[in-house]
Amino acid sequence: MILAILQARLSSSRLPGKVLMPLLGEPMLLRQIERLQKVRHIDRLLVATSSETADDAIASLCEQHAVDCFRGNLHDVLDRFYQAAASYHPDHVVRLTADCPLADPGLIDQVIEFYLAGGYDYASNAIQPTFPDGLDVEICRFACLEQAWREAVLPSQREHVTPFIHQQPERFNLGHFFNREDLSHLRWTVDEPRDFELVSQIYAALYPANPDFSTPDILRLLAERPELANWNTQHQRNEGYLKSLAAEAPQPSNPASE
Repeated sequence: MILAILQARLSSSRLPGKVLMPLLGEPMLLRQIERLQKVRHIDRLLVATSSETADDAIASLCEQHAVDCFRGNLHDVLDRFYQAAASYHPDHVVRLTADCPLADPGLIDQVIEFYLAGGYDYASNAIQPTFPDGLDVEICRFACLEQAWREAVLPSQREHVTPFIHQQPERFNLGHFFNREDLSHLRWTVDEPRDFELVSQIYAALYPANPDFSTPDILRLLAERPELANWNTQHQRNEGYLKSLAAEAPQPSNPASE
């Protein structure tokens, strides 16, 4: 069984409430779920949000639309993710985050096929990125996720779920899925107001004519409207994860204090 877990919360520091912001009249979270329900290799999809009162609206939205929802620890995301998966007893778990309303169902299927064919413990297109930021996919064996849940101690490993696995290539068999063309300079995730502006313009241009618009459709739009390609690229990729790593890095000693 392949279980996909979509992490969602409303307490984003850079753009609070973003997952429920309206995208063509529907909450952004529902737009992303609409795309994820087209992934062929996922047996079940659920949303994992926190048990904080602030995230009640996410749980209510899932209930209204018959989407499975698990609620757990806000800050220990690895614990929330593991507990969400455990009751389903999956063989493999796909990790997705709810700030990616341009998620590509076909690409997710390709990463899953790559992972299964390679017999990997973990595979992703995000650790060595060649796809636009916002098309990230990670998949791992549930047994590996359980090892991470039991052994991970660093705050960055608990907050970002999979570093315990992909930081140990000597222990886990890792697979890296690459694009034919390096498009990692493009930013299609939603962390900042300008990110949401870009995604809104893409949806307005493409969705009415074709709700199943694809990554090639988006690239054609950016070629026709080049101002959109650099709309939001001033922001750093994986900023939150990099901040977590920086906070754990040893601080240089101050000779004056010695």
